Amino acid sequence: MVREFFISIYLLIFRITFHLLNFIPSKEKTTLVASFGDNISHVAEELEATTNTEIVILKATGCKKDFKHISSAKIIDFQSKNPINFVSSIFHLATSKVIFIDNYFGFLSVMNFKPEVICVQLWHAAGAIKRFGLTDPSIEQRSQKAIKRFKAVYERFHYVVVGSEKMAAIFRKSFDLKPENILRTGIPRTDFFFDKQKTSEVRKELAREFPVINEKKVLLYAPTFRDDQLQSPDLALDLDRLHKELSDEYVLFLRLHPAVSSQLNDKYPDFVIDVKNYENINHLLLVTDILISDYSSIPFEYSLLEKPMIFYSYDLENYQTSRGFWEDYHKSMPGPVVNNTEEVLSVIRNNSFSLKQIKQFANEWNQYSKGNSSQSLISFVYEQPESAKVLNQ
Repeated sequence: MVREFFISIYLLIFRITFHLLNFIPSKEKTTLVASFGDNISHVAEELEATTNTEIVILKATGCKKDFKHISSAKIIDFQSKNPINFVSSIFHLATSKVIFIDNYFGFLSVMNFKPEVICVQLWHAAGAIKRFGLTDPSIEQRSQKAIKRFKAVYERFHYVVVGSEKMAAIFRKSFDLKPENILRTGIPRTDFFFDKQKTSEVRKELAREFPVINEKKVLLYAPTFRDDQLQSPDLALDLDRLHKELSDEYVLFLRLHPAVSSQLNDKYPDFVIDVKNYENINHLLLVTDILISDYSSIPFEYSLLEKPMIFYSYDLENYQTSRGFWEDYHKSMPGPVVNNTEEVLSVIRNNSFSLKQIKQFANEWNQYSKGNSSQSLISFVYEQPESAKVLNQ
C-alpha cells in the first residue's frame, strides 16, 4: 500500500509535467532511456554515424555506462531526486519524435504521445529463461491498480525489437502485443561479435588489463542475483575446491552482485578476479573459455561464440516455483545442468560439452542477429514512410 501510494504521487507529478511540456512542438530529436545501456549504446552510435537527429540519453539509476564515446549526445542523469534533471528529462521525452528504452519504465503509463512519436522497446536480453511481464507468477500478488499500470506501459510500445521468433512469441505473451508490434531487426549489441576489428582490439585491451589470460584459460561465473543474497551474501561455488583442482590451468572471473562480491577476500589473487565493475559483459565473453551461469540471459549471446557453458542451478526447484520458466530447464539449456561444485569440476575435467547443441541454441535465439542489427533498426525507424511506421495511435 505504501509503495503504491508513492508510485501514484510520482506518476501524478510526471503526468502533469509531461502534459504541460507536450504542447511544445516535437523536434528532430531522439531520446534514449538507458537502464542497462548496452543496446542503447549501439543504437546511439549508429544514430550519430548515419542520421542528423539530436541525441539525448537519459541514464536511469543504476546504469553503469557513461556514453562519453557518443560525442554529440546530451547525457542526463534521469533521477527524480534532482528536480532540474527530472524536468529536463521529461522535456526531452515530450519533444522527441523517437524514443528508445531498454527496460520497463513505469512513467510510460502516463505519457500520451503525439501522433508522430514512435516508442521502441530494445529490452536488455536476447532471450528469456524466466517469465516476466504479464506472465510473471508474482503478478498474482500485485494489486489491480499495479496490473493496470503494467498494461498501460506495454501499450506504449509501438515496436519491440527481437532477435528470434522464439523471443517474439515470448514478448507477445508477456506484453500482450500484436504481431505488428514485433520488429525483427536483431539485437543491436550482438553486432559487436561480428565486428572483427573491434573484437580484436578488445581482446588486446583485456590481455593488457588481465595479463594472466595470456597464460591461462578463463572461467567466467556470472549468476543471476537472488533477492535473499542481500541478507545472506554467500558464494555458491566452493573456491577452495576450484582453486585446488583448476588453478594450474584456469583463472576464475567472478561477475557478481556487489552484496556478494564484497564478502570475498583476496585469498586467491592469482586465481580469482573480481570483474563486477567491468562495464561491458560482452567484452569479457570474448576471452571466456567456459561460462558458468544459471538463469541469466548471458548464454543467449555467448552462444554466438560457440563456446562451452555450464548451468549451475543449485536452487532450481525453488527458483522455478518463484519465477517460472518458459520451457523445461534441463532440456532447453545448451550445456550440462549441475547442482554443486563437484559436478562443475566433473564437467570441466571430462569436457562434457556439445558444441553442436550450443550452435543449435545460437541459431534458434539469434535468428535475426547477424551483425547489422543496429543499422537495420535505424534504417527502418528513420527511413520508412511515417504511415508505415506509426502504430497504436
